[in-house]
Amino acid sequence: MSGPALRIQPNYTDQQILSAFRENRKEEAFTWLMHRDQERIYWFIRRMVIDHNDANDLVQDVFIKVWENLPQFREESRIIYWMYRIATNITLNFLDRKKRKGWFSIDDEDSDLKNKLQSGKFINADEVQLKLQNAILSLPAKQRIVFQLRYYDELPYEDMAGVLETSVGALKASFHHAVKKVEKFLLDEE
Repeated sequence: MSGPALRIQPNYTDQQILSAFRENRKEEAFTWLMHRDQERIYWFIRRMVIDHNDANDLVQDVFIKVWENLPQFREESRIIYWMYRIATNITLNFLDRKKRKGWFSIDDEDSDLKNKLQSGKFINADEVQLKLQNAILSLPAKQRIVFQLRYYDELPYEDMAGVLETSVGALKASFHHAVKKVEKFLLDEE
């Protein structure tokens, strides 16, 4: 006879997850967390690296780090914002490693990401979405993250400041510059 069925619903709160984790129901709490936040983390990373396989590998790395560090989570922010910080660091490190290992120069990397995007093999999108993705790929990596967190994930600047460990003013300026670059890119494409 097996144990009780695992209840999974995507709406578990941080407090419910943390309580279950602390009550030594770690696997159950972690499963809840994965079901609730895995897709958001996946798409955040995927928009940075484009490649599905790379994104999957990086998502696994994020969740391994979360599993290892959840007991030390200080609850100064929501868990998802902490996970965005972990995902940001892991993704930027991945992109830096690619550059350092000589896989790509910065221009080659941007070109490779754009080629993957254009092939349609990695992201299924219409023409307008492809143009937007190309415009976003033209941004520097850190500005791309700011743009994604604000545009796609609709994070408030105050929460982004915690995720990226920078000031609200710097984020507003970065987002403003990113929007201007995206607009210019899209206008030049017409």
